[in-house]
Amino acid sequence: MTSPAVSSRDLPHPGCDEIRLEGVLHALSDPMRLRIVSELAAVSGELSCSDFELPVTKSTTTHHFRVLRESGVIRQVYRGTAKMNGLRRDDLEGLFPGLLDALLDAAGRQAVRGG
Repeated sequence: MTSPAVSSRDLPHPGCDEIRLEGVLHALSDPMRLRIVSELAAVSGELSCSDFELPVTKSTTTHHFRVLRESGVIRQVYRGTAKMNGLRRDDLEGLFPGLLDALLDAAGRQAVRGG
């Protein structure tokens, strides 16, 4: 069950007990979503949607963020007019120890190979 939205500006997120491995792996199987997560992992806090320069349309970018949020990989909150994105690293590490770091490391090695 997804957390209910409190207002029209609150976004629903799955609770830790609702995050499924297959959902996380699906979310991270797309190169654009993996790129978003890699950028979030490289910072200690949050980034706004406008901080990402993705080579896709705005509607496609919105879709990618929604998939990441609904799978439990990121948390999105409004701060003023900006939608801020943060990696749910602690939640993911608690559920699937080492998974996120292993995937990010593999993605980095693949990028170096030119893949």
